[in-house]
Amino acid sequence: MALKLKVPNIACDGCAETITESIRIVEPDAKVDVDVKNKTVTVESEASEESIKQAIVAAGYTIEGYQ
Repeated sequence: MALKLKVPNIACDGCAETITESIRIVEPDAKVDVDVKNKTVTVESEASEESIKQAIVAAGYTIEGYQ
């Protein structure tokens, strides 16, 4: 499943690394692409969309349109 999320508070490559690591805790084999400039996270994973979103939020980031 490919999931593309808008994460407005991504500021730097360190943010990208933190998000990638938190997603990989949920799904170690996930393919994660963080675009710092466009503030998007694209994830290909077997994990549910909800668990991916929760991992990003738990890492301290917000997802546009997700509470």
